Amino acid sequence: MGKAFQGVFPILLLSNVIQFNIRHAKSVAWTPPDVKMDGLRQWNAAADPENRPMNQLSTTRSQAYLETLLAGNRAACRGLVDAALEGGTSAFELLTTLIWPTMELLQQLYRDDRVSVSALNLATRLNRSMTDQVSSRLQRNASNGKKALIFCGNDEPEELGGQITAELFECDGWTVRFAGGGVPEDEVLKLIGEERPELLVMFGTLPSGVPAVRRLIDYLREVNSCPEMQVLCCGGIYKRAEGLAEEIGADLYAPDAAEAVQIANAHPTRRATVDQQTVGRTRRIRKAQARKAERVPVSANAA
Repeated sequence: MGKAFQGVFPILLLSNVIQFNIRHAKSVAWTPPDVKMDGLRQWNAAADPENRPMNQLSTTRSQAYLETLLAGNRAACRGLVDAALEGGTSAFELLTTLIWPTMELLQQLYRDDRVSVSALNLATRLNRSMTDQVSSRLQRNASNGKKALIFCGNDEPEELGGQITAELFECDGWTVRFAGGGVPEDEVLKLIGEERPELLVMFGTLPSGVPAVRRLIDYLREVNSCPEMQVLCCGGIYKRAEGLAEEIGADLYAPDAAEAVQIANAHPTRRATVDQQTVGRTRRIRKAQARKAERVPVSANAA
């Protein structure tokens, strides 16, 4: 993983690091040989999007956007986003085909030690700023009468993923409460009891957050809290570890925010089965046996 820089970081060296990050990002983000990037100028000079292959347009746009994020160039980022919106690209499309995939790519680059902490922070915070700008342009559906409560891991990229997930559920007509990350478990349970949502969404990208999600699901099942509420796990960690969401007892799984909305709408009654929840099964069996033993009458034990 990238290592934090210590002490004062010279401006000239920072410039070199940004260029290093951009070169490595280009080596990861595949670009067709006939597509040459030069930031905003190349994007504005691009042909009519309706007359170009979608994958080529997406690659061109993503490359230009990634470069400006890694450089921390806020004005250029706003220019790219404004140009896309003025060119007819919807806010929903920008969130789901540009901002979200770029968020995941930045995390992958960092896991592969291809970008520094400073570059990751510059890019992620700027990407979140662009999310705020784009989300204000989303079309909002009428209320569907359903409520979603969303939590995420306590990390900046996870906060961004949770925010985009909340925005997409809200524009679909859900009433959304987004509590973010770092919420103590007792406060999570308190919010669930107060809000009584139809859907609890747990967004995560890091393995360190999974045990807490598993404990929460176990507790909700054990005390039968909000029995009508579904639990949906979404995010990179559940996508990279196939079957993890099901194994920890989630009712639903989605790899990204857009699919999370679709899956929640398509499967409003799906429930996790006892057989699918393999993680922690031995511990649950022991606890069930202990509770059963406590209920055995004293006279029966004496006999």
